[in-house]
Amino acid sequence: MSNDLRRELTTATRSLECAGVASPQHDAAALLAWVLGLPKNRLMTRSSLDASAVVAYRQAIRRRAAREPLQHITGTAAFRYLDLEVGPGVFTPRSETEVMAGVAVDELNRLAMSGVASPLAVDLCTGSGAVAIAMATEVPVAKVVGVELSAAAHRFALRNARGSGVDMRLGDIAVAVDDLAGAVHVVVANPPYIPLAAYEHVETEARDFDPPLALWSGVDGLDMIALVADVAARLLVADGLVACEHADVQGEAALALFAATGNWTSLRDHQDLAGRPRFVTARRVARGSRSAGTMSS
Repeated sequence: MSNDLRRELTTATRSLECAGVASPQHDAAALLAWVLGLPKNRLMTRSSLDASAVVAYRQAIRRRAAREPLQHITGTAAFRYLDLEVGPGVFTPRSETEVMAGVAVDELNRLAMSGVASPLAVDLCTGSGAVAIAMATEVPVAKVVGVELSAAAHRFALRNARGSGVDMRLGDIAVAVDDLAGAVHVVVANPPYIPLAAYEHVETEARDFDPPLALWSGVDGLDMIALVADVAARLLVADGLVACEHADVQGEAALALFAATGNWTSLRDHQDLAGRPRFVTARRVARGSRSAGTMSS
């Protein structure tokens, strides 16, 4: 059995490439670092692997070649400044959601600097708790509530949220935070938004390993986004901010959905780290007022 580190890494990269993995070199190195318990940038300080490491590494590569997500194999996912526990039963947070989290963090910081003692934020469809915990840890004066319908995902969120102060609630977003109506400053959501008809076009890692509850949302993928718009309108104070993720082909439709309610102003669509349309932001008009929903992109 070979114990040459570079040879193992090269062979693993080729295997993942042949299996259609999108980032074979990155994933091969990440899995080797995980097996060895080393930072990825220190891999080349080793020249050889012992027999047990070779066995463990090849097993991990076989799992990844079968398109099991990298994060399920290692049990962790990076999100902004966090390392989160993930696995079967919870949606794996993606880097494209980090920009939306940053907008929410910036708004909470702005509120705190303007004199709001404890700005209140709600993360709907929190999943692993990624966005909620990012807001709580990056803006310690904020009060943050996360809501998740899946009991399995909620268990991950509870573990990830330990020590963060986030109030992680298990329940339907339609009713789970009714006690906060009219008192929230920021609402964020990464809801399910994939149309059922798009099943064959969804990447294997998501389709076969992420929980269905976190993926699918009706014929056009907009059912849960519409619910987020409704819930956020009930929760937010006047001029409160909502940020809601959508698929890269849903930017115009999501903006139009928010605008049609008359509850929002300053509607804008934003791009993710890859430059693709990714999330809507809007501000709540005062109750009793109606907005034409001015939109920008």
